[in-house]
Amino acid sequence: MGFKSKLIYLAAASLLSSAVSATQLLEPPSSPHISNVTVFLAKKVVTMDPAIPSATAIAVADGRILSVGTLEEMKPWTDRYPTSINRQFANKVIYPGFIEAHAHPLLAGILFNQPLLTPSPMPNPWGPAFPGVPNLQAAIDQLKKYSLAIKDPGQTLLAWGYDVTAMGKTPDRQLLDQASTTRPIIVWDNSGHNMYLNSAAIAHYQITPEKVKNIKGVGLDKDGQLNGQFLEIPAITYILSVAGKDILKPNEIPNAYLYINDLMQQGGITTSGDLAFGTLSIEAETKAIKAFTTSPAGDLRIVPVVYADPFIQKYGAQAIQEASNLQQQDNDRLIFQGVKFYSDEGYLPETMRMEHPSYTNGTIGASNFKSAQDFADAMKPWWNAGFHIHIHSNGDVGNQNTLNALQLLQDQKPRFDHRFTVNHFGIPSTAMVMKIKALGAVVSANMSYISERAQLEYTALGFDRASYATRLGTLVHAGVITSIHSDAPVSAPVPLREVWSAVTRKDVYNDGKIWAPAEAVSAHEAMKMITINAAYTLGVEDKVGTIEAGKFADFTVLDDDPQTVPAAKIKDVPIVATVLGGKVVPVSETKHPRPIN
Repeated sequence: MGFKSKLIYLAAASLLSSAVSATQLLEPPSSPHISNVTVFLAKKVVTMDPAIPSATAIAVADGRILSVGTLEEMKPWTDRYPTSINRQFANKVIYPGFIEAHAHPLLAGILFNQPLLTPSPMPNPWGPAFPGVPNLQAAIDQLKKYSLAIKDPGQTLLAWGYDVTAMGKTPDRQLLDQASTTRPIIVWDNSGHNMYLNSAAIAHYQITPEKVKNIKGVGLDKDGQLNGQFLEIPAITYILSVAGKDILKPNEIPNAYLYINDLMQQGGITTSGDLAFGTLSIEAETKAIKAFTTSPAGDLRIVPVVYADPFIQKYGAQAIQEASNLQQQDNDRLIFQGVKFYSDEGYLPETMRMEHPSYTNGTIGASNFKSAQDFADAMKPWWNAGFHIHIHSNGDVGNQNTLNALQLLQDQKPRFDHRFTVNHFGIPSTAMVMKIKALGAVVSANMSYISERAQLEYTALGFDRASYATRLGTLVHAGVITSIHSDAPVSAPVPLREVWSAVTRKDVYNDGKIWAPAEAVSAHEAMKMITINAAYTLGVEDKVGTIEAGKFADFTVLDDDPQTVPAAKIKDVPIVATVLGGKVVPVSETKHPRPIN
């Protein structure tokens, strides 16, 4: 072998080694001892498997799928093993269990169960929906009602879901003092990136300008005093460090998990990502998620993606090893997978970096890294360790830094099937889509940017950019594997509403308006985005996402087929039940709280 040939051989070997270590290897499920077979019959089974796209029967044993087809075609199994026929869904439509590709289940469960200030209605799994607050004065009045309802005058009031854009004003301590000058009040906005405190809260937690002078995002007034605004992740992380014990109580965590479990179940979700694991507390979250995923009350699989920053802050050079060690906690309902970074700031509060052009008022928002090289350097140890990397990326500069950083990572250590995922992808360009395809990345897009935000954001972004947020059509035509998500608690986890918006490009505020109709996708493509594509995004496509032999027996049962009803009716198709590992969970059973243990 000549010198040149040796170089080529060594390069190829290096690439192959990188690919094997970097990829989530497919693991065949263990072969269970089959004692009993259950065959579920349906009017239609939509498998999302192109080899057998539809069926009428599914054979299940020990939580996994044995076979898909007709009842007659189940005979190789039913003739051999004791069998029961389940006909309760004989007139229904069965899909693979819906998958929430990007959410924060624990945080959503905590915050959705707090006093709400959302401008649009918010579903409640155990009661009537919160109707929403229509304007700024209504929001302040609602805060007053919440405060008066609390008996203990010193108890902190945490309210969730304030919308800066819809309300037309960024809160400060003076505004919140209108609700109470004596009770500590913390308002957490609907993006999850910003908090606002009244004067009583600032005093109660003894927050001073000196203590927070080195923390990014802490607001000061013209006199150098705290104005009550704590904007973006570093600032709210500080508030959680001083007030977390009062607003995020450990004894409420089981109920919070049950709340989001039931809300997701009623939306047909059987698997959810947890896309910033460790944000609140690595130890507390690990303990809580292990308890939830081993409790019989849970009806949800969770795929946690660790948030890099708290792991680095806590473990330093051992952060990657500690994150990897979490896989030892895995069970059938808990699958640790990947790491997350933030490229820029928020879409909803209009703080993502926008430079080309800026926001219409001339502001440009913020990035978390000065350059793509800085971003690549931060991710490099995790990339080299073979982690599946997820990026929060919204504005034009954020997306540009994200993709250029990926190119730099690929240049220094090429990887196959790296599954690098651009999450949200708020303001993309055609060039960015082409680069995503060239670099082998995937996208998980936030559908609420159209369904709930387009009408609110176009004055700040311009009509065109607000219209083509979540460029699904362009992504699909380019062949980029794309999923859609709610980012709960940013919006409620209702997959069929996301599908409806992907197909119609309509929003909940103005049903007659269609935003960038050329970006609409077919119902089939949209349903892939909440099933097999979402599974691929999370790295669990070998376990869930299609109704296929060997996978978990996870299904969503519907009254009709979202692919055949009129597009306008997709969001209204009733969810009848979910099936998790063969266990049937009617929606009626999750309409009320129940013991978690």
